[in-house]
Amino acid sequence: MLFSEASRHQRVPPMVEHSLTPTSSMAESTQRATMDCILQISSVGRKLESMDSAMASLTAETKSMRLDIAHFQTQVTGLEQRVTTVETRISSWVDRDQELLYLRSKLIDLEDRSRRDNVRFLGFRENIEGADIHYYLRETLPKLTGIIFDPPRNFKDCTGYVPNGEMIPTAPTQS
Repeated sequence: MLFSEASRHQRVPPMVEHSLTPTSSMAESTQRATMDCILQISSVGRKLESMDSAMASLTAETKSMRLDIAHFQTQVTGLEQRVTTVETRISSWVDRDQELLYLRSKLIDLEDRSRRDNVRFLGFRENIEGADIHYYLRETLPKLTGIIFDPPRNFKDCTGYVPNGEMIPTAPTQS
């Protein structure tokens, strides 16, 4: 502060009335102007002090906001990394899903192809064939149908035996 509290409240001694000469009125007006300037300077000083305290408050608030922003930046960076990880996983899942759809279609196709070669026999009890279905069919089908089983040429050798050593029945020759 430029002036003490006591100096602000001091009264200027009144001018003596008998000395109202032009010089004394000039001195009085100069003294009043000086006092007005002193009061204005004092008022400006008080305003500056309040501005200093407001500025200190703003500085503290700005510092707090900077710390908050730094914290938020750290959190955003962490979230960006997590989102990138999740996006990578999702893209690999999409690729796997497409591969799974492709493999599923191949499986359905293979199942359909294997069913095309299947033969269904109706009217037989379940598990009637026992342990060897091939033997059962070789014995049963010719009896039921009257057809003699003759496998394709590549299953028998020139002597009429199949690789497992059993004799293959052939169609009767007409003499």
